[in-house]
Amino acid sequence: MIETWYDVFQTSWGWMSAVGSAKGLRYCSLPEETPVDAVEFLAKTVKGGLPEQREGAFEAFRKQVEEYFSGKRTDWDITLDLDDSTPFFRRAWDACQLIPRGETRTYRWLAEQAGNIAASRGAGQAMARNRIPIVIPCHRVIGSDGGLHGFAGPGLPLKARLLQHESALTLTD
Repeated sequence: MIETWYDVFQTSWGWMSAVGSAKGLRYCSLPEETPVDAVEFLAKTVKGGLPEQREGAFEAFRKQVEEYFSGKRTDWDITLDLDDSTPFFRRAWDACQLIPRGETRTYRWLAEQAGNIAASRGAGQAMARNRIPIVIPCHRVIGSDGGLHGFAGPGLPLKARLLQHESALTLTD
């Protein structure tokens, strides 16, 4: 079994929590109102429950998150540990990371990029089960009608806020 650890930290947008391993970041929450909310969200997401807490373990990630929230960061310099994900989810998450800041794509586009154009619902499931939101920018994936659909944690208002923050005003398919 792989050794993992977690921590919770405050950002200018709220409290976030993360789980990592020696290979990289495995999970993180979206910004939540309280540290308890951030940890509870993560506890529901992490397979097998939360590991041991290591305070300060994600300081480099926290700094990158703050740079993103302040508009200074457009890409991430962080290694992800997604080894235990399904091949389709991994391809969908990889494709999602190709969506430029300030742009959106549809679930159909994501399914096509992941290797199965008929798997729009599967692409939606991959986004719904995204373990590392913001870094894997599932908020940039929208419906073919341009509508916002499903978003974990604080929900659609946060998805809209993230898109507004990135100035994502147009749909590209």
